[in-house]
Amino acid sequence: MKILCLHGFRTSGSFLKKQINKWDSSIFAHFDMDFPDGIYPAGGKSDIEGIFPGPYFEWFQFNKEFTEYTNLEECINYLCEYITSNGPFDGLLGFSQGATLAALLLGYQAQGKILKEHPEMKLYVSISGSKFREPSICEVAYKDPIKVKSVHFIGEKDWLKQPSEELATAFENPLIIRHPQGHTVPRLDEDAVQKLKNWTQEIFLLFQSTSTATSEDDAKLRKTIKNEEESIIV
Repeated sequence: MKILCLHGFRTSGSFLKKQINKWDSSIFAHFDMDFPDGIYPAGGKSDIEGIFPGPYFEWFQFNKEFTEYTNLEECINYLCEYITSNGPFDGLLGFSQGATLAALLLGYQAQGKILKEHPEMKLYVSISGSKFREPSICEVAYKDPIKVKSVHFIGEKDWLKQPSEELATAFENPLIIRHPQGHTVPRLDEDAVQKLKNWTQEIFLLFQSTSTATSEDDAKLRKTIKNEEESIIV
């Protein structure tokens, strides 16, 4: 199974990869994780300068109130093309801006706005994500509960704590994992590791059983076609 991982504002794919790699390796042992860089070079100072080397990137730009967005449509088009060309992907993971953007893609796909030919995503991992606030976006992306298995990491000291809570309500039966940290990819305690491991394993086993059933159906179909062809020849 393949997961597309979208980094936060003015960071990079390699930085998010380093953060996720600090988690217990067994959590995503059955998944192929893809960490691309944002479409635009950082347009200002990065919060991780001096912590992690650049270059840094951003997916789109926005105003202080997060109600107006620049280059968002271009970003969506770019990611749809990336997903189509490098997929299929089974799920999305994101931090901050990346998590917000990933949830938008899932909502749009569920409403038939994008990725119409791509298989439906099966999972979503949000770390400090939030909803978009522009009404025309909300009316489509969050029109109905998003029926993708989701887990939401919400930090007690995160300045996006309340927006993260609101994003979780956009999903059907979300798993919420709380942590005492701020706006960061958190270090996981034993309880969080076990919850996330159980969650990913459940999805993987479900995917396996579905794939097996599909393979068996395909085999039966091929056998039926072969028998029909042989009958015609006779």
